[in-house]
Amino acid sequence: MKLNSNAAQVWCGDGWGGARRLSADGAGNVQVAAIAARATTHAGWFCPGVPNLHSHAFQRAMAGMAERRGRSDDSFWSWRETMYQAASRFDPDRLCAVATQVYVEMLEAGYTHVCEFHYLHHDPHGRRYADPAAMALAIIAAAERAGIGLTLLPTLYQRGGFDDRPLSAGQQRFGQTVDEYCALIERLSALQHACLRIGIAFHSLRAVAPASLRAVLAAVGHQRPVHIHIAEQQVEVDECIARHGARPVRWLLDQMPVDARWALVHATHCDAAELRDLAASGATVVLCPTTEANLGDGLFALPAYLAHGGRLGIGSDSQISIAPSEELRWLEYGQRLRLQQRNIAANDAGSVAQSLLGRAWDVAAVCGVELGRFDAGARADVVALDPDAPALIGAHAADVLDRWVFCGQRNAVRDVWVAGEQVVIDGRHRARDAIADDFARAIRALWSL
Repeated sequence: MKLNSNAAQVWCGDGWGGARRLSADGAGNVQVAAIAARATTHAGWFCPGVPNLHSHAFQRAMAGMAERRGRSDDSFWSWRETMYQAASRFDPDRLCAVATQVYVEMLEAGYTHVCEFHYLHHDPHGRRYADPAAMALAIIAAAERAGIGLTLLPTLYQRGGFDDRPLSAGQQRFGQTVDEYCALIERLSALQHACLRIGIAFHSLRAVAPASLRAVLAAVGHQRPVHIHIAEQQVEVDECIARHGARPVRWLLDQMPVDARWALVHATHCDAAELRDLAASGATVVLCPTTEANLGDGLFALPAYLAHGGRLGIGSDSQISIAPSEELRWLEYGQRLRLQQRNIAANDAGSVAQSLLGRAWDVAAVCGVELGRFDAGARADVVALDPDAPALIGAHAADVLDRWVFCGQRNAVRDVWVAGEQVVIDGRHRARDAIADDFARAIRALWSL
């Protein structure tokens, strides 16, 4: 169903603007027109869809399965071994089935665009598929079936650490030469789809040497979004200092052309000068609070970064939670626990949710497509919040976003459109049951191996 709705309340960038007609043009871009106050309108709160800036879709298959202590020093690094075991079970068909389910869950929660950080390139033994793009094409097919916007981020992954050790057995399917990687980017860039963008990604400084970063940027950068894991773990910071004489974020800022195209995922461990200069660069820090908490990464220094006017977005990362409301809630809650204060991220109007959502919407540069607003040229990605959801009953313009983010676990998203096409109706994805059946078969096959 095409977007063509007289909406009772429409988000106008800095507040609710009252009744408007929302529609989409032939290119899937949003059109907004004022309507008479007496015109029939659909109840609800209509706001932009939320971009999900960091996703590893395949990890949905292991969500909740790494929560038993296996050793006394259980950490991110031991979790990673479990993740490698899960990764080793995927082929293109299973990846497509699992990713489609993930994208359905994202849409039902209010995400309308996903940046997929994709490094499952080869078969589990590192052998190249007959079509080197087979796994990437599986992700694209999943996004198309679900109806979500996609920035696919094929990810370069070349070494096992800062000491240049080779990839481990569990990492073999991730590895590519620079030439292989650039060929994949060029192949995927030739695909034509209105809701598809191709960016580039470097797994991390520990997994990609400086010469390879520079070679890829020179060959296929061309103003694409650039994403990278950075400073997620203290061990990573210590090893970077030992190898390069600088912390990871500092090295990146000093050595690479970091600007508004760049998304720095996690950036958990930054010092004061890094936070200041990172904000000044125009780059976006991508925070994934539920995953960062699950993995024991640490807490990003949010107040200091916001004081410098830094840009940020959110991601579902390992898929242990797939809801923008929960990521934003725990982004704030982590700071409250650390500082023993409340309403840390509130804007001048006093609203925490409005402040954080405003930033989460303003991330077009790292998606490669205009999103997060209802202005001319922006894609018609729309979320209608349900005024009859328990969290929103009796809500007013001043508190509806805070209620969505902070009140309860029951989903308050009613309807969702992507590029003007309705994909969620009354809280259910239009193909939920069939996609769930395919997911169930894939999961049973994965874990019977």
